[in-house]
Amino acid sequence: MNKLFIIPVLALTIGMTSCGGNSEKKEDNSTTDAASSTEVPVETAEKVEGIENVTLANDWTVESNDQMQFNTTLIRVKAGEPVTLTLKNVGSQPKEAMGHNLVVLKPGVDIATFGGEAVAAVDNEYIPKSSLTSIVAHTKLLGPAEEDKITFTLEKGVYPFLCSFPGHFGIMQGKIVAE
Repeated sequence: MNKLFIIPVLALTIGMTSCGGNSEKKEDNSTTDAASSTEVPVETAEKVEGIENVTLANDWTVESNDQMQFNTTLIRVKAGEPVTLTLKNVGSQPKEAMGHNLVVLKPGVDIATFGGEAVAAVDNEYIPKSSLTSIVAHTKLLGPAEEDKITFTLEKGVYPFLCSFPGHFGIMQGKIVAE
């Protein structure tokens, strides 16, 4: 009976000891890679699939609906000139259950982190005050049949946009390509 107890304990000890040696090596490697892995790569217009099929215009209307969708997920604008974007909520569910906004983020912002912070910003229409430096522009939170218009100017680059209402940012996303 004692042999049955000692064998698994011995195997576990050997396994932990051998794994411990490898974790030190991984730790050493991660410190040298840390600086290079913190930067988020920024997409260029050439890498955005389908951009060549999108009309170049600086006046856009985007619709949001009760299926948690934007009617367009790719927008092409001329950099350095004012962009006017109108968001229309064409859904019928109440704002408290299915509100929508459109938040334009700076290139390289981590969308999952921003979305997580937005969930806690209920008192500010899901626009996290801690992330204001990550935001280029945003609309108001809209209920059914409401719309809001924003105007902003972008430098060349690819800017993600999303709806920051809880649970929406995962699928309600798009890109604005300024060229």
